[in-house]
Amino acid sequence: MPAVSADDLLTFAKIEVPTSASSRPVLSVSTAPAGVEGEGFPVRRAFAGVPSSQLDPFVHMDQMGEVEYAPGEPRGTPWHPHRGFETVTYMIAGTFQHQDSIGGGGLITGGDTQWMTAGGGILHIERPPDDLVASGGLFHGIQLWVNLPARDKLIAPRYQDIGRRQIVRLASADGGALVRVIAGQVAGHNGPGVTHTPIALVHVTMAAGARLELPWPPDFNGLVYVLGGQGSVGSDAAPVRTGQLAVLGRGDTILVAADQHQEVRTSSLDVLVLGGQPIGEPVVAYGPFVMNTKAEIAQAFEDYQQGRFGSVPAGSLT
Repeated sequence: MPAVSADDLLTFAKIEVPTSASSRPVLSVSTAPAGVEGEGFPVRRAFAGVPSSQLDPFVHMDQMGEVEYAPGEPRGTPWHPHRGFETVTYMIAGTFQHQDSIGGGGLITGGDTQWMTAGGGILHIERPPDDLVASGGLFHGIQLWVNLPARDKLIAPRYQDIGRRQIVRLASADGGALVRVIAGQVAGHNGPGVTHTPIALVHVTMAAGARLELPWPPDFNGLVYVLGGQGSVGSDAAPVRTGQLAVLGRGDTILVAADQHQEVRTSSLDVLVLGGQPIGEPVVAYGPFVMNTKAEIAQAFEDYQQGRFGSVPAGSLT
């Protein structure tokens, strides 16, 4: 799978696990249903059917693609508003353009991440560049919504452009897994993403037969989503495959193992490992807004209609 890779994992720091660590068990495994987002690009709804209490502080996650577009087929999303949370777009393959009402934006390509704090209100657009629309090509990425606590719902918007070279790369103890730390602290190493809500976000690529034991903060929840391939997760070695989400219980580490025999289209197991400190507040999500009450959702719509989220810049993307 594309994104940040490496020829020799021995050049990276090895992940060390205390001998007394306990591996987290698997509470559930669910399969993401397929859907369509924006102007028509295919997605898997990774969190569908999972209780919100097990996802907190996350609200929503889409796996965008993996799809090979023919010329003229690539699609994006038009200008739209957000309030009350952060959007994280992580590109594994392909290219996306981002632009927003506070001046943030640019191209994000394989291995890049754009981290947008909507806060009190922002407008943005995400779309493939014209040359990719004309040529077609491989497109694969993730969009994750990270909730903000009530005290931060209306903070000033912010945009972070996290290039692929900024991502921290580590290796598993057996040298069979490449661990990319996008945000949070993992095994004593800090990812580049700056978050309001304490979280960790990691992309792992594992060779067939490899095993990874990943230290995980005990006060964080733990989720493993399979981007591609097949393997097992947790102390009970629950089997997982492409498009499935494993929710884990309490413990010190998250255990992931890649099957010796992988799918025909891939020779490796690719997973996202994510978790965070639960906020524990009411969540009312409607369309592009994530707030604490219905009244706050109504206010968000009114503020958007009154132009209080800023304006689309002159000469902007369409």
